Amino acid sequence: MENVYGELSMVRVNRILRHPLWQSCLTDIRSLEENRKFCRHDIDHFLHVARIAYIENLERSLGYGREVIYAAALLHDIGRGIQYREGIPHEEASFALAPAILSQCGFGGGEAEEILQAVRSHRDKGIAEDDSLSGLIYRADKLSRNCFCCSREPECNWKQEKKNREIKR
Repeated sequence: MENVYGELSMVRVNRILRHPLWQSCLTDIRSLEENRKFCRHDIDHFLHVARIAYIENLERSLGYGREVIYAAALLHDIGRGIQYREGIPHEEASFALAPAILSQCGFGGGEAEEILQAVRSHRDKGIAEDDSLSGLIYRADKLSRNCFCCSREPECNWKQEKKNREIKR
């Protein structure tokens, strides 16, 4: 849907940003990562993932809607707080939290299923090359880290081959 300026609507994405559960999760993560010295899971990370995924989507003509990509990116790490407190893998915690947020923000049917699959599988190396939404979010999540200019990079426990040494998208 376009607005009067011919721009694509992001109404449902903005509903996610205002959703009380999403905001609560983000606040919880912010608090729990306050002293984290490496990459944080904050709104900047979520938006970097969304924008990188959307760029690849456009470059490769994959056809995913902008709202679907942004929804998956905004939800993919939202369970981090649960992981820190309860030890549940964050992709599973995020997958458990996301359905209520998606349905209350206007995502349903196949869209919601695809977003949920991307949230649940965003750490699965088996989808690294897929053209699916899951593959897009997986790659964007990895590419979103700016290791090439991070002052903490020498201390980081990521394997050397996983670190981003240059801009790719």
